[in-house]
Amino acid sequence: QVQLVESGGGLVQAGGSLRLSCAASGNIFDINVMGWYRQAPGKQRELVAGIPSGSDTNYADSVKGRFTISRDNAKNTVYLQMNDLKPEDTAVYYCNAGYFTSFPGRFWGQGTQVTVSS
Repeated sequence: QVQLVESGGGLVQAGGSLRLSCAASGNIFDINVMGWYRQAPGKQRELVAGIPSGSDTNYADSVKGRFTISRDNAKNTVYLQMNDLKPEDTAVYYCNAGYFTSFPGRFWGQGTQVTVSS
């Protein structure tokens, strides 16, 4: 099993920045993909950004140019730097990880709330 613990959420004004962190523990040696999803009230959970074990990244169109995902394999941690935040970015953000190459992976964090005020 893999445990994922997120941190870094909070309340920020529009145009501001936040950085989310997700620390992985447990059976981490076979983890391939890691990523971030979000779910706003009344909406489906969506993939925000993903990063396989290599350097390739992928982003939702709505966050391209504003969000950056990165991964520190030595620390078993994945980050999401969020800049120029907008009220529509308000959601619960979930860390996700899996052993295969596709999303979503099998493991989920508990979620962290991000609220952007206008």
